[in-house]
Amino acid sequence: MLRSFTRELRFLRRDRGALFWLALAFLLSVIAVSFGIAETREQRATIATLIEEDAADRANALSIQEDWGGAAYYAFHLTYEPPSDFAFAAMGQRDTAPWKHRIKMLALEGQIHEADTRNADFGLVGRFDFAFLAAAVAPLLLILLLYDLRASERTARRHDLLVATAGSPQSLWLPRASLRVFSLAALLLLPLWIGATIEGTSLGVTLQASAIVIGALLVWWLIVELVSRIDGSLSVLLTSLIGLWLALAIIVPAISKAAIEAANPVPDGGEILLLQRETVNDAWDLPKEDTMDPFVEQYPEWRENSVIEEGFEWKWYYAFQQVGDQAAAPLANRYRQARLERNRQAGLASLLSPTSFVERSFKKIARTDATAMVAYEDRIRDFHESLRQFHYPLMFPEVEYDAARLEDLPQYDPSQ
Repeated sequence: MLRSFTRELRFLRRDRGALFWLALAFLLSVIAVSFGIAETREQRATIATLIEEDAADRANALSIQEDWGGAAYYAFHLTYEPPSDFAFAAMGQRDTAPWKHRIKMLALEGQIHEADTRNADFGLVGRFDFAFLAAAVAPLLLILLLYDLRASERTARRHDLLVATAGSPQSLWLPRASLRVFSLAALLLLPLWIGATIEGTSLGVTLQASAIVIGALLVWWLIVELVSRIDGSLSVLLTSLIGLWLALAIIVPAISKAAIEAANPVPDGGEILLLQRETVNDAWDLPKEDTMDPFVEQYPEWRENSVIEEGFEWKWYYAFQQVGDQAAAPLANRYRQARLERNRQAGLASLLSPTSFVERSFKKIARTDATAMVAYEDRIRDFHESLRQFHYPLMFPEVEYDAARLEDLPQYDPSQ
């Protein structure tokens, strides 16, 4: 076996075409990992800068307030979802979904659905990250490395002689193909391992990602092996394999995506924003009871403090902000559940496409998939609720204003 691999290594060193595809794989892997690390570092730097500026801006705004309502109105709070230590390999929905928001005590749903994504163009063209390389490009490179192993020998009329000399087909083709497959895997993974070391990725995550890449290459190797046994010309084999790649990498995922979206319609974020704003704006012209009654249903502990005696009171103002969220809650929940259902069904559909499976697997372990983005939105809602729980006990009983108490304002923690 060792002699076979030594022999095939000498053949590989003389195959300029194979060396070109292997070198290209390494170069593309270096580029993908480098771009990913640069992007995640930029995002972390942006978050660090925003944390400092947010704290300074809030302190400045609170320093000139004289009542609880004004303090709640003018104080912004930064929320953010930092990139994981493996996000450099799969940016996923961080390119199209907001990963930072500045929110305050006003109605929340409108603030969540005012998209704040800097990379909207990537939603159309996609990002060249390692997940895309491993999922879509690596199989194509594997096809180019393996498709002509048998056919080229048949064309040169050496096939039968080589098989007879080797003793069996497996002893000839297995070392030759496996050397190319594992060379490709090693050249793809080496930059990923270096990037994971730089980013402090855990060994478990790195091994899991490596297993996904190797497993996907083995699946495509099996596909190429089955097709290459057809007694056809090089052009026929290459056309057949490219056709299979197009079907599994593009057509099947596209059809699955269209079917899933048709089966699970998602309300537009703009609809949620519009409904919430209409509810809030209409409250100015409605009797105060129309606002306070649904508010105290949600917060019955403030029933005794819900009578509005003046034309404007801060507690009434924040009550109809709350009611705006209550009105939008059913639509927002449908939006959330439909996205999660689409994601669940897409996970099942990915079993039909090695390309989709690899890309989704990378996004999952990098925490950049739809589930992670929905979890971030849920953390924003929990934090906003903690702001309400801080301000309402001060605002509704009309506690005397004391700026020192604002030092206990809730602080956003992305890990909670």
